[in-house]
Amino acid sequence: MKLAALVILAMVCAVLFVPVHAVIPVKGADCNDWNAKTFWFEPWGSSGVHKGIDVFAPSGTPVMSAAGGLVLYTGEIAKGGKVVAILGPKWRLHYYAHLDEIAPDTSGWLTQGESIGTVGSTGNAINKPAHLHYSVMSLIPYPWLFSTETQGWKKMFYLDPAAQFAQCANR
Repeated sequence: MKLAALVILAMVCAVLFVPVHAVIPVKGADCNDWNAKTFWFEPWGSSGVHKGIDVFAPSGTPVMSAAGGLVLYTGEIAKGGKVVAILGPKWRLHYYAHLDEIAPDTSGWLTQGESIGTVGSTGNAINKPAHLHYSVMSLIPYPWLFSTETQGWKKMFYLDPAAQFAQCANR
């Protein structure tokens, strides 16, 4: 029994300490295709604070998985429109919203760079320029990220997606 517990603990630790080198999830996009100041920008509609970044691109531009992981949800929700949620390394949930289309084979395990759909304007982005809303949420809280800003306690869970992209580290 002790061996099994040690194996499980080793697996959990390995997942937590695996480096994450996410890629920008919109094909052809670079570090200038979103405003870096929009993460945690307020006021932001009915959600109060914008908990992600919006990567702008023409409608129909391919969207790919920023990091590999297990697809937990594909479907439609009111604000996000057509969305995909993927559980990736370090127990982080990668959320892709406002998709025009969700790729038909978006299920199970995806590797980084696999197609998950196309950029669109669904949900509360109807009549707005086409873009991908991309958020990264940690299932394990980071208490040192807590702040006194509006909804600052949620910063323990929502991470700045742009900080995950290796190619934007010097931005």
